[in-house]
Amino acid sequence: MTEILKRLSEQGVSIWLDDISRERLRTGNLEALIREKSIVGVTSNPTIFASALSKGDAYDTQLHDLKVRGVDLEESVRAITTYDIRWAADVLKPVYDATRGVDGRVSIEVDPRLARETDKTIAEARALWWMVDRPNLFIKIPATVEGLPAIAQAISEGISVNVTLIFSLERYRAVMEAWLTGLERAKANGLDLSGIESVASFFVSRVDGEIDKRLDKIGTPEALALRGKAAVANARLAFAAFEDVMNSARWQALAAAGARPQRPLWASTGTKNPEYPDTLYVDELVAPGTVNTMPEKTLNAVADHGRISGDTVRPFYEQAWNTMAALKEIGIDYDDVVRFLEEDGVAKFETSWTELLSTIAAELKKA
Repeated sequence: MTEILKRLSEQGVSIWLDDISRERLRTGNLEALIREKSIVGVTSNPTIFASALSKGDAYDTQLHDLKVRGVDLEESVRAITTYDIRWAADVLKPVYDATRGVDGRVSIEVDPRLARETDKTIAEARALWWMVDRPNLFIKIPATVEGLPAIAQAISEGISVNVTLIFSLERYRAVMEAWLTGLERAKANGLDLSGIESVASFFVSRVDGEIDKRLDKIGTPEALALRGKAAVANARLAFAAFEDVMNSARWQALAAAGARPQRPLWASTGTKNPEYPDTLYVDELVAPGTVNTMPEKTLNAVADHGRISGDTVRPFYEQAWNTMAALKEIGIDYDDVVRFLEEDGVAKFETSWTELLSTIAAELKKA
């Protein structure tokens, strides 16, 4: 286990890998990362699966069997992805047991084409929960307006949820509201709240990507001086909102009944701009009780030269507010940015899903 990653874990940050593949599973690579690089969870998405399917022969036998059985394309996608998720969940089960269910988690995403359809999202979440059938599973549901009631309903039924595609502070508060509502319904239904976990995936690098473009268009020295500062400030203020909920009487009542916090998860933490440090969105977002899910490139960079120096979130709330105020003053419309990022995020996820379908269709044809 590298010293830097160990130090990050000791600060209360759960390190998850934002990648999965059957090759990684069958070679024991995931087990090695758990052992050597402090990995305690895994997230997935359609792009990751499409990439995995396009390399090597790890899926050939299952693809052949699906073709011989005449399984249609949509069900083939579910069969292939849930197979990997189930396997990863089994690999991570010792972590799940050791952390009493907090970590050792694996996430699978609801079909993103359903992001604007509440009932279909709920139905798909139930189906994936049943198909994987592992207690350390997370169902990823997007934080669209239509996704919010689906989040509450899934949690009320005892389904652990990874809420994805969160960009704005207002929407994050709505996500926490949906989570609390779900727990209250679960309690009323007599469910064991200690078995219902949730994380809220707050996207980071995409915020800088969009705001930096707008700052470049403004082009003044004051605007350019704010490049690369919005994403970290936004995430830090999200953690402040999380702390507000943790201090509320509503949460305290649920905690007394056995509920566990919905941890903030920093997603999209690979640095897109080569001008910025490649460990920026890890070094600057260290806080206890958080998750940072990293692509392997970022994980290796942090292991090699990450600068982990204690809590880099809570001491900087005032600085974060000042950054957001300066962005507003310079002409950045925050509401327009986060609205665009959500719409763009949903569209990109839909495109990735379509690409995954195309990849599996092509592989079935070759099988």
